[in-house]
Amino acid sequence: MFPLGSVLMPAMPLPLRLFEPRYLSMLDAVLDRETLDFGVVLIERGHEVGGGDARFGIGTMARVEQVQSGDGLAVLIARGSHRFTVDAWGPEDPWPAADLTPVDALAWDESDRSLLDSTERTVRQALARASEFVETTWEATTELSEDPVDRAWQVAGIAPVGTMDQVDLLASTSITQLLTTVGSHTRAALEMITMQVDETD
Repeated sequence: MFPLGSVLMPAMPLPLRLFEPRYLSMLDAVLDRETLDFGVVLIERGHEVGGGDARFGIGTMARVEQVQSGDGLAVLIARGSHRFTVDAWGPEDPWPAADLTPVDALAWDESDRSLLDSTERTVRQALARASEFVETTWEATTELSEDPVDRAWQVAGIAPVGTMDQVDLLASTSITQLLTTVGSHTRAALEMITMQVDETD
């Protein structure tokens, strides 16, 4: 398990720089397995480095796609796969471990197509607008997957919303719920950014 200060959505890339000995050891163990994956959860309280943090009980498995290592540092790119809930936390040594239950993948229905398209437009418009005022992690022109379920998660992943909103999205039980909530959170976030800018003018 790898607790982080950010939420990983399914189908989203996860670039990491590992330097703590326990996570370098964890990566070695992951690379020795056929599945090449590890769990990612958001830290609720505390810090990524050093341990002693409190963590949320829902997360996403990350599968290693690229890795370079040397001189006590590993740089890797992983990608979110399926979600899980944490049943119980295990030992922290040599690295954090937990008992997990997989969460069912969201089912695609073609009736969600128009909602996906409209939510994506909302998110891209919000990114374009937000980039005029603040630095955004993702650009409005970010390319997304052709797979509709992956695309829905990626729309959620690039949306300019807060971390707690992302936790809310990660717990979605349907594509309709995911996309509807993405649109709602995105509009609220953009409204708040606009208000803050207006107050400083």
